[in-house]
Amino acid sequence: MQSSDGKFYKTDVANVETLLRLVQSVPSKKAEPIKLWLARVGYERMQEMTDPEKALNRSREFWQKQGRSEKWIQQRMMGQETRNKFTDYWSNNAVKKGEEFAILTNIIHQEWSELSIKDHKNLKGLKTQNLRDHMSEEELIFTALAELSTRRIAETEKAKGIEENKVPAKKGGKIAKDARVALKNKTGKSVITGENFLESNKQKERLK
Repeated sequence: MQSSDGKFYKTDVANVETLLRLVQSVPSKKAEPIKLWLARVGYERMQEMTDPEKALNRSREFWQKQGRSEKWIQQRMMGQETRNKFTDYWSNNAVKKGEEFAILTNIIHQEWSELSIKDHKNLKGLKTQNLRDHMSEEELIFTALAELSTRRIAETEKAKGIEENKVPAKKGGKIAKDARVALKNKTGKSVITGENFLESNKQKERLK
């Protein structure tokens, strides 16, 4: 990895899963709180596997604690349901999870918003955060419209594989883009926003 002096050195690195496994093996009382937390999270995950409703409730509670409105939470959950049905279609029609999902998702997003997902995250000042968790209500609605339109077109055209699905991705994204532009022309306000729900912004609001 590159150091501050511009040179590259061999460096020990680890991903999150590896780091947590290392913590579990540390024979120290100081590591005990993290071990207890891991046990609790593992138990909660097992509960969610047997009762998916618990996962939905935990998500709702998490967003409520962050100060999100009930209207925003409802739109976020509805958008996720639309997304799940959409990715189910891909999974059943020869589109591979991971990179191919990401490619098609970015095509749709670029088409409706005229921004790549990366550029949209940069606009909002996000790094590793989930873009959808920092979208406005309007951005969530247009994202859902783009994905719903894409799925309906893909089903009609019986698209299979990543190449065939690129066509409905662009068509579905354009439907949402046309609606977004029409709304902007009527209201004079952009649907795309740089606003986010980061803690630093919430603190600024409290100081106003």
